[in-house]
Amino acid sequence: MPKDKILVIEDEQKIARIITMELEYEGYEVHAEHSGVKGLEKVLEGGWSLVLLDVMLPKLSGLEVLRRIRNAAVHVPVILLTARDSIPDKVAGLDLGANDYMTKPFQIEELLARIRASLRVSKMQWKQEQEKVLEVDDLKVFVKSYSVKRADIDIELTPREFELLLYLMENKNIVLSREQIMNHVWGYDFMADTNVVDVYIRYLRKKIDYQFDRQLIQTIRGVGYVIKESSI
Repeated sequence: MPKDKILVIEDEQKIARIITMELEYEGYEVHAEHSGVKGLEKVLEGGWSLVLLDVMLPKLSGLEVLRRIRNAAVHVPVILLTARDSIPDKVAGLDLGANDYMTKPFQIEELLARIRASLRVSKMQWKQEQEKVLEVDDLKVFVKSYSVKRADIDIELTPREFELLLYLMENKNIVLSREQIMNHVWGYDFMADTNVVDVYIRYLRKKIDYQFDRQLIQTIRGVGYVIKESSI
């Protein structure tokens, strides 16, 4: 398994060296830069799992580096390293898109824990983006792998049932008429009574609703069907 790559942007070379040594000991691949300009260049080259970014950098501040990173649509996790009394820096950093911050002086154990947490979240988000997961309460539709879970229970659907559920999930909390569902799931040239929609909704409910406490698919009389979140 390839190592996570961490970029340290810290102008105090002694601190940068200590952080680098600790991270390498933990198994990370680490590179350090000591200026905002060089650090920004390295970030934009890509390939980083996480960036540790000091706020107080000469010439190009850490906050400006962060602003440019996010303006370039680079979504690498960034943990800011801030001075003890720099509450405005923390707020500004989070507003600019920092994922977390550490206040100097800090314990290396806490920094390592924050790094692990940020990497976990980042990897989870990446996986979801790759997979594309649609969720309504405890129901999940995994679009690319063509699979469905409710309350972590695998649910097997036919291709048509899956397409029907996918259309409802893509339009969650929106009432869809039978005609809309028919046209989208079966196609405009499918010659059949819209009663087929009711039949397939019944099939779907047996698999994803009836064995669970809360019914997600709701009938709107005279209109059609909707899949609704519990908070709506």
